[in-house]
Amino acid sequence: MISQRLIVCLDVEGGKVVKGVQFVSLKEMGDPPALAARYEEQGADEIVLLNIAANSEDRRKMIDTVRRTADRLFIPLTVGGGIGSADEVGGMLRAGADKVSINSAAVRRPAVITDAAERFGVQCVVASIDSRREGSTWRVYVRGGREATGLDVIEWARECARLGAGEILLTSIDRDGTRQGYDLELTRAVADAVSIPVVASGGGGESAHVVDVLKFGKADAALMAGALHDGSTSVSEIKAAMLAANMHVRTAA
Repeated sequence: MISQRLIVCLDVEGGKVVKGVQFVSLKEMGDPPALAARYEEQGADEIVLLNIAANSEDRRKMIDTVRRTADRLFIPLTVGGGIGSADEVGGMLRAGADKVSINSAAVRRPAVITDAAERFGVQCVVASIDSRREGSTWRVYVRGGREATGLDVIEWARECARLGAGEILLTSIDRDGTRQGYDLELTRAVADAVSIPVVASGGGGESAHVVDVLKFGKADAALMAGALHDGSTSVSEIKAAMLAANMHVRTAA
């Protein structure tokens, strides 16, 4: 039986972990390799490093951050943010990433997903989708949630899977940083639409939120950041709640 996963996200800017609300009001949280190693020790199943800066200097720093973080980890490491080509995917994989997430570049040129999947395998390619509710549906946004694309989230998720993505990282911009719980309706709609794993992101604030999105949102994994960084909850507390809900969980050694 496949374990349901708890993934810790580290948003990185200027070589440091930061966290905000709805992609803004950022506060520095610490050093990526140190935080990643701490969460692995606590029982996190995976780590995601997301470069949220847009400038070329931060992209160069990110390679070093990935190398230093990968050197500290045994659990899978996903890297994303500003990845624009299959060559850049390869660079992150060579730096130590296990998977690479592609967001804005895939909207601009969908073939980048196929290019990366054909060169490195579908297991390496994560389609990252940032979603905002608009009326009765959800629309895809890019550039850190600042730019509307007009794309329907459900249809875009299907297309990403068709193009060769091995996983969907689905973020609700409306819920991001609010700690009010994941968007269960959104997550369930995407999970029902694709056959690849869906990682729910945006809104996780306590263990009950993780259990809800895995059980009722049909997510394969839940991603959490700020509530773990400031100690509002812990990996062990969330894993205990998952076990109590009769989920198949990998426990810390």
